[in-house]
Amino acid sequence: MTTTTGARREQRRVELRDFLRSRRARLTPQEVGLPAGERRRTPGLRREEVASLAGIGLTWYTWLEQGRRISVTTAVLDAVGRALRLDATDRAHLYRLAGHVPGEPSAQRQDVPAELLRLVEEWLPNPAYVLDRHWRFLCGNRAVHAVFGEVGRGESCLDGFLREEGETFHGLSGWDGMAASLVAEFRADAARHPDDPGFARTVTHLSRRSAEFARLWARQEVRDTALGTKSVTHPSAGPLHFERTAFRVADHPDLRITLLLPRPGTDTRERLGDVVATAR
Repeated sequence: MTTTTGARREQRRVELRDFLRSRRARLTPQEVGLPAGERRRTPGLRREEVASLAGIGLTWYTWLEQGRRISVTTAVLDAVGRALRLDATDRAHLYRLAGHVPGEPSAQRQDVPAELLRLVEEWLPNPAYVLDRHWRFLCGNRAVHAVFGEVGRGESCLDGFLREEGETFHGLSGWDGMAASLVAEFRADAARHPDDPGFARTVTHLSRRSAEFARLWARQEVRDTALGTKSVTHPSAGPLHFERTAFRVADHPDLRITLLLPRPGTDTRERLGDVVATAR
């Protein structure tokens, strides 16, 4: 096992060396604001230029690029990444090669990529929507608003814990059975981002205002599943029953897309078609 681990580390050092050299060779002095100077024997920046741009010593950068057994901090990696004009994917790769866990993407509010917007629209007449990492609604197709009523950007299904007694939340049926699952799934997502204060703020806010949420959160149950069901009592179409598939987007891990399909054995497909057609 030790030999295998050592071999993997050695392989990472070789890959780190090759990666840094390749990214250094891609840049010209002009691209980073340096004078071109005399003709160069090799393409790209020199090591001393990268070190200067990163604000670190030449010897230290040379050792890093050579894959020496040194302890490098994330601050140094960030500086090197900026100097080499690395994008988010390359920065994450640099972190891994240097033996660090890539930093979490920004949890700030973000736009939905055009490809996901098209997927959401093409899912019609079935509902599809996108949430951020804190389960806040970002966008949905026409079927979402036709089935659940108008859903505003920033709303969360967890807001159902704040409804008045006797009220429904966007027509959702069987809230008592759904609530425990929602809290358990939210706990699983929160565990993926232990340093994100947004989850803690949400839990504190809901616990103070909802005894039901506080009770379920205290049960410490965890549920991590992409599959489930969702039922709605529509004001004109009556009961609608769906199968739910939710997944994270690899290129945008802060986004969670949910796709709904009519549940087999029900007349939801026919009723849904009428609801969406009427909403046009």
